[in-house]
Amino acid sequence: MAGVPWSQRDDAVLLSVRLTPKAARDEIEDIVTLADGTVVLKVRVRAIPEAGKANAALIRLMAKALQIPESRIDLRSGATGRVKILELKGDPSSLVSRITELAAKV
Repeated sequence: MAGVPWSQRDDAVLLSVRLTPKAARDEIEDIVTLADGTVVLKVRVRAIPEAGKANAALIRLMAKALQIPESRIDLRSGATGRVKILELKGDPSSLVSRITELAAKV
């Protein structure tokens, strides 16, 4: 893996995600590099990409997986696209550790 899909801030982590809606199940897949060189965390959700349902499902899935409240996750960009930037509020080192563990489980 050439890079990581996150950048750390003082009190948050910005996470790049490639979201696939209308999947068979909700799951966090792997860290991959897209054709344009962007490193992302691949995530699938069952929700449809209509009226923000897939984005809400993404936030619920990430909150559950990272064991943080949904209120600590904001969609910073990509509301209508597949590549999104999530802001995860909290201790950056703890969040990065959890993201790394999630990606290693696949």
